[in-house]
Amino acid sequence: MMTTDTRLVAMWEGCLKNDRKQQELLYKTLAPKMMAVCMRYAHDKDEAQDILQEGFIKMFNNVHKYRGEGNLEGWIRRIMVRTAISRYRKLKPMVLVEDFADDNKSFSSSYNAHGLEAKELMDMVQKLPQTYRSVFNMYAIEGYSHQEIGNTLGITELLSRTNLHRARTILKEMVNKLTANDMHCLAG
Repeated sequence: MMTTDTRLVAMWEGCLKNDRKQQELLYKTLAPKMMAVCMRYAHDKDEAQDILQEGFIKMFNNVHKYRGEGNLEGWIRRIMVRTAISRYRKLKPMVLVEDFADDNKSFSSSYNAHGLEAKELMDMVQKLPQTYRSVFNMYAIEGYSHQEIGNTLGITELLSRTNLHRARTILKEMVNKLTANDMHCLAG
């Protein structure tokens, strides 16, 4: 029995040989997961679909650059994230904010206490301004460091921290408002 990683590597090897069936199989296997990644950066499903398509095109054009080191799915995920960020750099210049200190509070620990579902949280993240959403996604979800975010987005490490802080502040306000509304509905 082949493991998922073994199957993906077999598909990748087929992609190296420009085997259209293996390319299609790899796409069909990973597209749903990669679409979820793209949705975190897009304003809507159509835009996420565009990012997904562009990301897979980049991946297929650069399939030879994957050296077999690390996780193939992770490599493709990074391509999707970079594609989304590069798309926003081209389409809309980022509005940068002044520097503030980071409060270093953990997003997950403060939000789990409210019992929100992941979908509700992701909907809130979608409502963040683009700059904050990109930094938040890269840091909290993708696991990038502030230095990596700064290098990728062309901003300072401190500005990355500032944008993360602002994103968290906005998200906390959204959660508090939602929680207050829920309490009001229960009381009424």
